[in-house]
Amino acid sequence: MSDWVDQVFCEDALAGLARIPDKSIDLILTDPPYNLGKDYGNDSDQLSVEEYLAWTESWIDRALPKLKDNGSLYLFLTWRHAPEIFVMLKKRMTMMNEIIWDRRVPSMGGSVRSFSSVHDTIGFFVKRKDYYFDLDAVRIPYDAATKKARSRSIFVGAKWLEVGYNPKDMWSVSRLHREHAERVDHPTQKPLEIIERMLKASCPPGGTVLDPFMGSGTTAVAAKRLGRHYAGFELNPAYCELIAQRLAAPEAPVKKRATVRKKAKLASTADSKTVVPAQAGTQVARIPRKNLDSRLRGNDGFSANDQDVENAVHALTTQGTPS
Repeated sequence: MSDWVDQVFCEDALAGLARIPDKSIDLILTDPPYNLGKDYGNDSDQLSVEEYLAWTESWIDRALPKLKDNGSLYLFLTWRHAPEIFVMLKKRMTMMNEIIWDRRVPSMGGSVRSFSSVHDTIGFFVKRKDYYFDLDAVRIPYDAATKKARSRSIFVGAKWLEVGYNPKDMWSVSRLHREHAERVDHPTQKPLEIIERMLKASCPPGGTVLDPFMGSGTTAVAAKRLGRHYAGFELNPAYCELIAQRLAAPEAPVKKRATVRKKAKLASTADSKTVVPAQAGTQVARIPRKNLDSRLRGNDGFSANDQDVENAVHALTTQGTPS
C-alpha cells in the first residue's frame, strides 16, 4: 500500500498535493473555503473575489491531474461564487449535475433586503463519458403506498419498484444541529448521509477518494465505513487531532465540542512534526505549516443568527420528547 493512502496530512493542500501520484484517485470530494470570514482558529477567511477565484483555480489545477480518466469530482460551493467556479471547471471537465443541498434550516432571521440562504450548491463533474457511476448503490426505496400506486402503471415494471428510484438533484438532509450524535466541533461539518451517497455512487469499492480540505474528516470517516480508501489534507492541527479521533471509531461519532475550538486557536500558530496519535491503523501525519494564506476556510452561508435560531427551535421541539 502506498504511503499516502489512508492518511490525512496536516499541511497546506497546495503543497501537499504533490504527494499524490497523477491518475491515482477515483473521486475528489471536497468542501473548500467559501471566503465568507468564518473563524476556523487560524488566519482570517477573507480575500478579495479576484484573489479567492485565483486561489480556487490554483488548487483545482493541482488536484485534477490526480484523477483517473474515469474519475469524478464533487465540490461544495456557496451561491456567491458558484457561477464563476462552474465556468472555471467546465473548461476542464464535463458538468453532470448542479445538486442543491436543502439544509432544512428553520430560518427566521437574517437579511431584510434579500431571501434567506438555506442551501449549499454542489457541482458534480466528470473527466470523460465512461466515468464510474453506480446508480443502484444509491437508489431510494419506494414506500408501500407509492409501490401500490405505481404498480398500476404499465410503464413501471416490478423490478424498478423493488430497486427504488434515482435520487433527484435536490437533496433535503438536515444540517447537523449542536445536539446531533454525529456532530463534532467544526463549524461547517457535513452530514455522513450526503458524503456516503457521493462515495457509493462515484467511488468503487476499494477505490480511493481525495479530499484536499478535510475539515472535520467526514470524507475519510465515510470512506472507512464504506470500504474505500482515502487521502487528504487539513491545515489546522486541532482538526487533524479530531480527524484521528473520528477515524479511530468511525461507527461511533466523537464529540469534542468543549475543547477543540480553543485548542485550534492555540495550535494554529505552532510548527509541529509530531504525528497525531491514532488507533486501529489510523494515520494522520503532521507536517510543518506552510503558506498559511493559501488555506482559508469559510462557512456555508449559514449565519450565526440562523445558527442560534436553529438551536432554539431544536430545543423547543425536543422538550418533553419521550426518551
